[in-house]
Amino acid sequence: MGTVLDSESRPQSMLEHGIDGSVPAGFPIPPAGAVLFSGDASGSAFVLGAMLPAAVALVALVGFGLYWRRHKRQLDADDKLLLRLSSHLRVEHGTAESLRLLLSELRKVFQCEDGLVVFHEVDLERLFVWRVREGETGRITPASVPAARRDAFLLDQPEATVCWNTMEGPGEGFGWNRRDGTRLKQLPRVPGPSRKEWGFRSLMAASFDMSGQPVGRILLANGKRLYGPQDLSRFERIVRHIGPQLENVFWLRHLRARAIESERGRISRDLHDGILQSLLSFQIQLDVLRRRLPEAGERVALELAALGQTLKNETEELRRIVTDMRPLRVQSADLVDLMQGFAERFRNETNIALDLLVDSAQLEAPDRVCRELFQIYREALHNIKKHARATHVVVKLSPGEDRVSLVVDDNGQGFSFAGRFTSEELDRLRLGPISIKERTRSLDGVLTVESNPGHGARLTVEIPLS
Repeated sequence: MGTVLDSESRPQSMLEHGIDGSVPAGFPIPPAGAVLFSGDASGSAFVLGAMLPAAVALVALVGFGLYWRRHKRQLDADDKLLLRLSSHLRVEHGTAESLRLLLSELRKVFQCEDGLVVFHEVDLERLFVWRVREGETGRITPASVPAARRDAFLLDQPEATVCWNTMEGPGEGFGWNRRDGTRLKQLPRVPGPSRKEWGFRSLMAASFDMSGQPVGRILLANGKRLYGPQDLSRFERIVRHIGPQLENVFWLRHLRARAIESERGRISRDLHDGILQSLLSFQIQLDVLRRRLPEAGERVALELAALGQTLKNETEELRRIVTDMRPLRVQSADLVDLMQGFAERFRNETNIALDLLVDSAQLEAPDRVCRELFQIYREALHNIKKHARATHVVVKLSPGEDRVSLVVDDNGQGFSFAGRFTSEELDRLRLGPISIKERTRSLDGVLTVESNPGHGARLTVEIPLS
């Protein structure tokens, strides 16, 4: 017999289970006397039991459909994003503009204040950092950082994909190995001084490769919301996808640098074989003319002599420019020999006594440090030759475990200022040798200039090796 529901009664089983029988709003109420189901109680239970799995399956199917629609929208949005990012990384845009467009787009997508691309230039032992801050739209110029400071950008552990939602105190973050997805028990951290220098409060970081090896990172700093593993995974996928385009951009940069170096060599050869030879010929003819005109009087002879000296000076200056433009390859094993060879040439050309003292013939330093040290040494001697009116110069090279120092001391007329100044103080006063200051600064070195007008000057350069 079927169960009949009237307006006065409720099924006893509902009361037994603590259900008051109230009907939710909007739930359809059968009319009084309606038969809910037919058959006995066991039959009713059978029907309900048979319907329940189907209902659960229907709910699951609807839920999966909604999830798939959301997931499909996200996939479509990511596909469009990847197309936009790929369109930004084009060689015709150039390195700086390509990276500016890329970082601006990533900043918007992940809602953060800063975007950075860090690239390790192995040949130069430098890190180049392109940065786009919130509100910036102009051209970006890379900062140059010593390769020894890789930990500032988590490049000391390039295989780690990392997110720090906060970096204060113990911090809050997560990450994994980008090769196999293994969760990291110990996350790499940005050192405190570097966090302060770059203003990092939170950070997401993923690496990109060249020739299969990690050479740089993309970092998104100071997010406006907390990130979860799905955000970091999405960011990692994006970086992996644009990796080949990034590699092309940096290969182009590398090739352009080599082309510039080659062109500098060509211009140097052209100057040497063309205008420099003409100036030398002019100088010889002028000297011959001066010798043939003794009757012209002492005044004319003196003017010709002065003109000849000016021509000689300009010829030597042009020769120096030609020499400086030639690509210079200096390794630690060659530095001392090159310095000794240049010292001998300096003595012959200037008649200035030069003592070159080297504490140790063994110098273990990156090629770039050796190259810049030699350029500083050469520039310092050139300045002494041109301006100091010195008769004696002492140069001392002192390699150490963690730094190398170069001291150039002369007995000339000194600089126009008196006292001991660092490069920063010289910058504020707009004094000192500009080229030497820039080269020292590019190596994170320390420059000190001591001057005693009328009695000489001392230039000291200290370069860290680590």
